[in-house]
Amino acid sequence: MKAIILLGTLKKNSLSNTETLSEFLVDHFKQQNVECTIIKLVNYNILPGTYSNMGEGDDWPGILNQILNSDIIIFATPIWWGNQSSEIQKVIERLDELHDEILEGKTSKLNGKIGGIVITGDSDGAQHIIANISNFFNAIGIFFPPFASLSVLWEGQRKGADTTKEELLQKYRGEYDKTAHKMVTQLLQFSRGKII
Repeated sequence: MKAIILLGTLKKNSLSNTETLSEFLVDHFKQQNVECTIIKLVNYNILPGTYSNMGEGDDWPGILNQILNSDIIIFATPIWWGNQSSEIQKVIERLDELHDEILEGKTSKLNGKIGGIVITGDSDGAQHIIANISNFFNAIGIFFPPFASLSVLWEGQRKGADTTKEELLQKYRGEYDKTAHKMVTQLLQFSRGKII
């Protein structure tokens, strides 16, 4: 069983709330003996476009290959102006060619994959993002089960906050441990065909 987290933080080098929450979720996958990889999108050259391969220097084909070889696919994003990050939007755009294949009557290459969503922010907007991404999952053949999202909205995550990684993890472990466990359990049960 393999899981992949497509991390949509915009921060290359500074502390990222979304990256820390994703690492917290990886720990829950490890407790279930699931291999989980985080792909920090901002560290790759993902060219703009709506096809699977945009030519020389494009890192997307390698990332797509990892997605296709995973059982569980998680989009992890901060909230920016009520929406998912530009990095996650690029993923949605680059997966559009797979949607084109579905429109042509072909079976989705993502058929049978299970999806999850991770969100961080300091104010409301999570429900809107979950609606956007789950609608996209539905359109490309990824199944989004109940309780398969983890959203942390907290002022300690606001832009410019001096919250440390230790403080973030203390918040996540103290208040979101059960939610993360439920999310991972749901993803695994649906991926194994044990619908509850």
